[in-house]
Amino acid sequence: MSETNPASAAESAEVAPHRYTAALAAEIEARWQDFWDAEGTYEAPNPSGDLAGDPEVAARPKKFIMDMFPYPSGAGLHVGHPLGYIATDVYARHQRMTGHNVLHTLGFDAFGLPAEQFAVQTGTHPRVSTEANMANMKAQLRRLGLGHDKRRSFATIDPEYYRWTQWIFLQIFNSWYDADAGKARPVSELVAQFESGEREVPGGRAWSELSAVERADLLSEYRLAYASDAPVNWCPGLGTVLANEEVTADGRSERGNFPVFKAKLRQWNMRITAYADRLLDDLDGLDWPEAIKLQQRNWIGRSEGARVDFPVSADGEADAITVFTTRQDTLFGATYMVLAPEHPLVEKFTPAAWPEGTREAWTGGHATPAEAVAAYRAQAASKSDVERQAEAKDKTGVFTGVFATNPVNGERIPVFIADYVLMGYGTGAIMAVPAHDSRDFAFARAFELPMRCVVEPTDGRSTDPADWDEAFASYDAKLINSAGEDVSLDGLGVVEAKARVTAWLAERGIGEGTVNYRLRDWLFSRQRYWGEPFPIVYDEDGVAHPLPESMLPLELPEVDDYSPRTFDPDDADTQPETPLSRDEDWVNVTLDLGDGPKKYRRETNTMPNWAGSCWYELRYLDPHNDEKLVDPAIEQYWMGPREGMPHGGVDLYVGGAEHAVLHLLYARFWSKVLFDLGHVSSAEPFHKLFNQGMIQAFVYRDSRGIAVPAAEVEERDGAYWYQGEKVSRVLGKMGKSLKNAVTPDEICAEYGADTLRLYEMAMGPLDVSRPWDTRAVVGQYRLLQRLWRNVVDEATGEVTVVDAEPGEETLRALHKAVDGVRQDLEGMRFNTAIAKITELNNHLTKSGGALPRSVAEPLVLMIAPLAPHIAEELWRRLGHTDSVVHQDFPVADPAYLVDETVTCVVQIKGKVKARLEVSPSVSEAELEKIALADEKVVAALGGAGVRKVIVRAPKLVNIVPA
Repeated sequence: MSETNPASAAESAEVAPHRYTAALAAEIEARWQDFWDAEGTYEAPNPSGDLAGDPEVAARPKKFIMDMFPYPSGAGLHVGHPLGYIATDVYARHQRMTGHNVLHTLGFDAFGLPAEQFAVQTGTHPRVSTEANMANMKAQLRRLGLGHDKRRSFATIDPEYYRWTQWIFLQIFNSWYDADAGKARPVSELVAQFESGEREVPGGRAWSELSAVERADLLSEYRLAYASDAPVNWCPGLGTVLANEEVTADGRSERGNFPVFKAKLRQWNMRITAYADRLLDDLDGLDWPEAIKLQQRNWIGRSEGARVDFPVSADGEADAITVFTTRQDTLFGATYMVLAPEHPLVEKFTPAAWPEGTREAWTGGHATPAEAVAAYRAQAASKSDVERQAEAKDKTGVFTGVFATNPVNGERIPVFIADYVLMGYGTGAIMAVPAHDSRDFAFARAFELPMRCVVEPTDGRSTDPADWDEAFASYDAKLINSAGEDVSLDGLGVVEAKARVTAWLAERGIGEGTVNYRLRDWLFSRQRYWGEPFPIVYDEDGVAHPLPESMLPLELPEVDDYSPRTFDPDDADTQPETPLSRDEDWVNVTLDLGDGPKKYRRETNTMPNWAGSCWYELRYLDPHNDEKLVDPAIEQYWMGPREGMPHGGVDLYVGGAEHAVLHLLYARFWSKVLFDLGHVSSAEPFHKLFNQGMIQAFVYRDSRGIAVPAAEVEERDGAYWYQGEKVSRVLGKMGKSLKNAVTPDEICAEYGADTLRLYEMAMGPLDVSRPWDTRAVVGQYRLLQRLWRNVVDEATGEVTVVDAEPGEETLRALHKAVDGVRQDLEGMRFNTAIAKITELNNHLTKSGGALPRSVAEPLVLMIAPLAPHIAEELWRRLGHTDSVVHQDFPVADPAYLVDETVTCVVQIKGKVKARLEVSPSVSEAELEKIALADEKVVAALGGAGVRKVIVRAPKLVNIVPA
């Protein structure tokens, strides 16, 4: 909003030559930033080499502090972006001052769609625009005085970095999950089992009898990284496959708003599902917000139930539809089945004609099952998973023309396809029990399907579903109508019925108790140029071969056209053509992979942008190692398990809650694979997670709802005006598109970086979102000005502190501040730490006179983590030659933390008659004597005797007269 900057107004007038102004702040900040860079002030020594020659540093406890990877946007930073970076910097500085060897740095997650889209639009190579964006962001972050070890910084687009991303992919590709051992093992060990006969080859053939293609196909069923024909979100308008999170709720692409369809494409996948239980169980050992843990548990979605086979046949073909259900006790209530439209059995069992007696409601108005199924599958392909699972009133579907057999009672039940069943969950098929499931109930009503009550209602309704308005679901009721020829569940509770029917299914080989997960394998392919190339080539038979380590990194080739081929956005029957596939010289190569030169074809998909952020914490540890992923001793030192950290990991990881599932889950998976294979000692990447809130800003909109520049809005009489027009105001996100972004550069120019740092930390608790108010920034600016005046004479520039002893009141104020600020910084309560520093500084200002050195120096050290530039300057002016960064944080004297006196209230008949100033350690007997001897108490008693005295030392005495 339009306003007069108090700092600028003050500085425009004639001021003392050595006053702390924005100009002086800029000079101080630039000078100390240069000094820190030149001296390597923030360089954290590693245990091998650096620490070996410095026993003092080696003896310190370590602290590894990380921010979530930033993406270098072309728009640069606004003041909301650095919130977390400033917070981790303050915390890291405090940890250094409390005796820790601190590793704190920042890299860039630089692959991804925005840079590629920009390249498509402008012809600028993605690397050129990305590196320019990184340079701008580095300059903005440097201006904030962030104490990063710059030797350790990198970008995911650096070939020396993504060489190791490719290497990790190959470790995953060359591994399988041994469920018996509960860990990943090299595929070579699996091959040895097949060769020796220890593990049987499916079909009973010997390993030696299998062709190369058959061996590759078999191993693909075990590998942790594998290619398969997977159902994907295909966006013809963008020419690429999208992850679920890149598709909006209405089934369109988040970027570009194009239609998204379900399709089957050959894609790379990561078998993250093999780790589902470990990903769940190990959450208990992590210091994460419970809300984030809950989101991960829900995403993994572990549920216990049973697998049940329903026989089905059509046109002479016989098979079984397998379902997973958590309510196997309700099998007698299954009156129809539903397959996901993508289910492979749909094509196998689609008869030529409708069975006699097929209801019109079941056919969708089509002449044959094939027509009905094809039309419905096309309709379902245009919907997102979110749309398909929405609780809509109208359920859609179509009869396949075949019937299955319910195994518990032999009934023939119709098989439908419907979009509310997803191929990605369970088996892609359900047994429908409409009486006891709300979605099945709605579908059954729409398609005139029978219902059978098999769980006795406890809410007073009848047992006839024809009388119901909704399904009845209960886990605390008895089973009814559930008796067959050789199994009966009638009268049993749910738990007992589940056990009985599961055992019955297992005895007959038509089912078994099992565990299912919501978690799906991770789709790991993108039809893009700007991503890590897969280190995979294919021979003439289509068998995938990993590149040897000596051929890494496989670098991206230079191409003239970065665009994936796009298609008519509404044409679902298309296939992606990637930018890399057009570079024939790169795609088709002759390589010697150990058995002589042969022709191969490279993989032309690239890895998703998640890949580089799955392991970057490890690269920070050992960023220039070109022989190993990470030196084991270094990894053990910084991330290995220790007391309170059973799985190891980063000591503190700070970032937004929006990454609650995907990034964190993927990184945990990669860590566990690397741990299993012996490459790291930490089974988890991040031990402690902290989610910072968001800095919000007011958005001003005109009568058309269009955002107007917030900086040009004026407030008059409680209303807001832009160019003479009244506008509305709401609190929202900060961003360029909303015209309310404030850059850190602006605030630094007006007040200095230390003021910006203090303001962002003082706005409120770090984990709570808060509104930005430029007018309020001046409050922290004035704090720094008062601090400066307490140490430096504004007229002469000379230090004014004296070598005198402070008074008792000042000593108590100082040590209470030291104790409180130390605890607040440790607990990341930066706003209350600033409040305590402000209170102390105000006390010193009001006290008048020169500041004692024994007070000035602790004050400077206390503010150093929060405002490092002014602290470094004052520390040097106080006569010190060592950087304030590595000074010891002050320690409070306990003697000054106890109040000298406390107020004791004396009551007679419940009414206050006197207030006494007494020692906090006064005894009850002594306090009673003092109270009874007080003049006001004696007068109030008026000579009356005392029947009883109740003492609650040191704050209360209650006297009961005789």
